[in-house]
Amino acid sequence: MLAARRDVTVSVCLPARDEAKTIGAILESVMGLRELGVVDQVVVVDRSTDGTAEIARSLGAEVHDQERLSPELGPVLGKGDAMWRALRVLTGDVICFLDADTEQFGPHFPCGLLGPLLTDRRLAFVKGYYRRPFKIGEVILPDGGGRVTELTAKPLLNLFYPDLAAVAQPLAGEIAGRRDLLERLPFVTGYGVDIALLLDAHRDVGLDAIAQVDLDVRQNAHQPLRELGPMAFSVLRALASRLQRDGRLTGPLPSAFLFAGDDELSTLAEQVERPPLATMRAAA
Repeated sequence: MLAARRDVTVSVCLPARDEAKTIGAILESVMGLRELGVVDQVVVVDRSTDGTAEIARSLGAEVHDQERLSPELGPVLGKGDAMWRALRVLTGDVICFLDADTEQFGPHFPCGLLGPLLTDRRLAFVKGYYRRPFKIGEVILPDGGGRVTELTAKPLLNLFYPDLAAVAQPLAGEIAGRRDLLERLPFVTGYGVDIALLLDAHRDVGLDAIAQVDLDVRQNAHQPLRELGPMAFSVLRALASRLQRDGRLTGPLPSAFLFAGDDELSTLAEQVERPPLATMRAAA
């Protein structure tokens, strides 16, 4: 049905870093949608040493080394940076980003995200949501994943952006958007990219142009507890920078996250933000 109804081109992009265990099953589903005419382009932007790129190429995906996209900017600074650099090689009028570490992936992920944009011109940005089981070894609890979402992102949205409090998974990496919107948005380079895109899309097109879709269940590997502090800081820093931009918070904001290591105080690198691609093209 989506293939018959769409009148725009569609690109699907998976930023990947050492996802050999999951990339094959994901691409088998997505490449099947290309054969059915639902999508036109399937791209993996890769930064792996475990053979992820080779698996993707063998399945017919277009593969780009992250470091070779906009190399003049230096090393890639995280997922958000990879997404921003990928915009230059993505050709679709509608772009869908998928996480490359999802287990038990199905075609309902890209179809669910793309469907609203392909059938309703009033919509410009779509986020997925799902139940997050918590996996400990061989034991899987029905809920409990998404700890940074529940403890950081949702309280912050309720406090500062109540219009977005109903977004069930504000940190979901499964998103789709119209190219002209995504090119107008800045991209936070690290883990804060997903909440930053949500906030900036809301500011640009308004709540009525944003949709969320139920993707059922998403299972992925969980981060150790000590990694959650820097992740939560990235989310808080991205949101706080938007408050500061809009005159709702006075700065300067801390540029880095300090945390106690085994022997000394360690620092998480400063968060960088890439400018809207449209402004760079206009200035060229």
